Amino acid sequence: MKLPEAETIWMDGALVPWGQARVHVLSHALHYGTAVLEGTKVHDTPQGPAVFRLDAHLARLYRSAKIIGLALPYSHGELHAATLETVAANGHSSCYIRHLAHRGYGEMGISARNCPVTVSIATWEWGTYLDEGVRLMTSSWRRNDPAVVPTVAKATGPYLNSVLAKTEALEAGFDEAVLLNAAGNVSECTGANLFLVGDGVLVTPPAGAGALEGITQDTVERLAADLGLPVRRRDILRAELYTADELFLCGTAAGIVSVASVDHREIGVEGPVTAKLKHAYDAAVHGRDDRHRDWLTPVG
Repeated sequence: MKLPEAETIWMDGALVPWGQARVHVLSHALHYGTAVLEGTKVHDTPQGPAVFRLDAHLARLYRSAKIIGLALPYSHGELHAATLETVAANGHSSCYIRHLAHRGYGEMGISARNCPVTVSIATWEWGTYLDEGVRLMTSSWRRNDPAVVPTVAKATGPYLNSVLAKTEALEAGFDEAVLLNAAGNVSECTGANLFLVGDGVLVTPPAGAGALEGITQDTVERLAADLGLPVRRRDILRAELYTADELFLCGTAAGIVSVASVDHREIGVEGPVTAKLKHAYDAAVHGRDDRHRDWLTPVG
């Protein structure tokens, strides 16, 4: 499906027309994956459009950049303001935001530390990323190991791992793939964290399993605390997925979506814990929960 184009994209301090937001074919990131990214969302609220957990996403962008050795040429405050400027200029009431910082064109070679760092912010109106009742398969590809690439950094190069697993799942007739780590434990899906519900307890893999520390994952844990639901971060065996009371995925693009089956083992329809968390999440992102109003940054 063709990406729905907005009017402008912010690039290095200026709004440029969508079709003119270009990079050189010899950009270092294109050849070697030296870039970091963030996916953030704007939701419509009673007070107007608002970005959900913008500062948490920007903080992770800076952490990721530091981990892979990118010096971002803009401050947190400058990118905060630029994000709101871009959303407002494109007139979105709700949209997806992609922050990207990458090594550009300057010199070639593996290190190329002298290549300039380019930062861009793009927005577009994106429909449902995953439908309810996701059919999962266990990928034959293993999740990147934290000792091989820094999995806590949301960097572009390691995303080839997700591309291969997602393609494999779709070609096999599934909706999404779950990746195991080198030890055979559950890590995460290709673009979302995973939660298992068993005996009323929510369980999600730790960062040590190769899972990205998701902003939505953290949001779910905080909402679960509001609801009095216990949460554990621990290693999860593949077989545990087959016998879970409930399974759901969560991420900025996906929101919270229930899992219907794993490797043709039926999990069932959306369970009560998933339903409660979805309701709480929807209230938080749309500004109906005053306890978490600080998660929202008004665009206006």
